[in-house]
Amino acid sequence: MSQELLEFAESLSEASRKVIKPFFRSNLGVIDKADDSPVTVADRNAEAAMRDLIEKHYPDHGIFGEEHGIKEGDGKHMWVLDPIDGTRSFICGAPWFGTLIAYLEDNKPQIGVLDVPMMQERWVGTAEGTKYNGEFCRVRTGVVLEEASLFTTDEGLFSDDQRAAFGRVKSKVKCTRFGTDCYAYALLASGHIDLVIEAGLQAYDAMALVPVIEGAGGIVTGWDGEPVTLDWDGRLVAAATPELHEQALALLAG
Repeated sequence: MSQELLEFAESLSEASRKVIKPFFRSNLGVIDKADDSPVTVADRNAEAAMRDLIEKHYPDHGIFGEEHGIKEGDGKHMWVLDPIDGTRSFICGAPWFGTLIAYLEDNKPQIGVLDVPMMQERWVGTAEGTKYNGEFCRVRTGVVLEEASLFTTDEGLFSDDQRAAFGRVKSKVKCTRFGTDCYAYALLASGHIDLVIEAGLQAYDAMALVPVIEGAGGIVTGWDGEPVTLDWDGRLVAAATPELHEQALALLAG
């Protein structure tokens, strides 16, 4: 991966931070989208700022953003953007929301940026490794399922069948926590927790997470064990080790 592209990906998160910070814990307009999820002015403006930079520096690259849709590019290079992953957390003044930026070649994520602007934290993942604020980080190893920590954003986002499947994993681990949005994946990449299981995600929620988790030595797939792609079904398992990943998949399958 070229240093130029890597530095540019980080510059996108810097541009997003500048837009988002003045809106945090302020009186801002909230709009409900067609799927009833809240959108803020910060969401839209942050994505617009990143898109402007991409179109200026890489006009042939495609762009897929949560707020402003798809710009068709050359078919090889694409940026996938989620300006505020965890909009409800942002609206409530909780600081662990993040900006997710992925760079894809031939539909495969090559660079992932998970930026947590209000906490001044950034994870950048590539095939060469994942860095947390400039220093390499790794998942933790040697933890058995019975001692593992499991995170998800909200059990209410699961269907009844998915909730039952998640419950089978939950019943085996040491502790389960909720509500951290993309920050759970950051904790996994830095070796603080062991499993994240979610469903109902979109491509812009997940593409950046793949290089971040894999670069730190972890595993991320769908519930079926297949790679997370632009058109996968939205169910995701991220694990620190192959053993935990295999056990989680088996429990999810019933």
